[in-house]
Amino acid sequence: MSAREAALAELERSLGHVFSEPRRLAQALTHASASGVSAKVKDNERYEFLGDRVLGLLTAERLLQLYPEAAEGDLSPRFHTLVDKAACARAARRMGVGPALRLSPGETRSGGRDKDTILADACEAVMAALYLDGGLDAARQAFDRFWGEELAHPASLTAKDPKSALQEWAQSMGRSLPSYVVVSRAGPDHAPRFTVEVGVDGVEPLRAEGRSRQEAEKAAAAAMLKREGLL
Repeated sequence: MSAREAALAELERSLGHVFSEPRRLAQALTHASASGVSAKVKDNERYEFLGDRVLGLLTAERLLQLYPEAAEGDLSPRFHTLVDKAACARAARRMGVGPALRLSPGETRSGGRDKDTILADACEAVMAALYLDGGLDAARQAFDRFWGEELAHPASLTAKDPKSALQEWAQSMGRSLPSYVVVSRAGPDHAPRFTVEVGVDGVEPLRAEGRSRQEAEKAAAAAMLKREGLL
């Protein structure tokens, strides 16, 4: 048994699912950098597309069970912290995806087996492979096992850049992206003070100050998240 075959077998044990079509798991673990090695090797990008939707469904299902009285505005930020790239990369490490990845030699040498972006994409692809091979129950079993820690200790929006967090919230609510307008600039050139107003459709605008435009924008985004009960 080769090292990769051993890694695949170990990953199957970790997932708790023996694939009736092993090629599905193999494709889920094939990075685009390795897809040119053989005409028979397909990369995992299509699986990633499907797995993102499978993960989204399972996450929404579980949040509705855990928070039966929560409003959509409260569920959406929780949802995004569970399905974002950082959460998927952590889940991939719990699964043991890294050793089983098929990468190009160059990507392997550059540490691709531990890159968050590669792990996160592979994680979504693995969820698709489980769904295709064993149905939603197989995918749900993996979700329960590898997202349990994420559900028990949810990442806080405060750990994110507040502008990114506000953008995710606005998108989850079906609203346009936040807009930032410099209302005023005061003080001497060596110590300026910027006042920025942030606006989101359907939400009262809010202003905040900072020593730079970027700092003021972040302060305004954080203040809006706090006012809307998201921090």
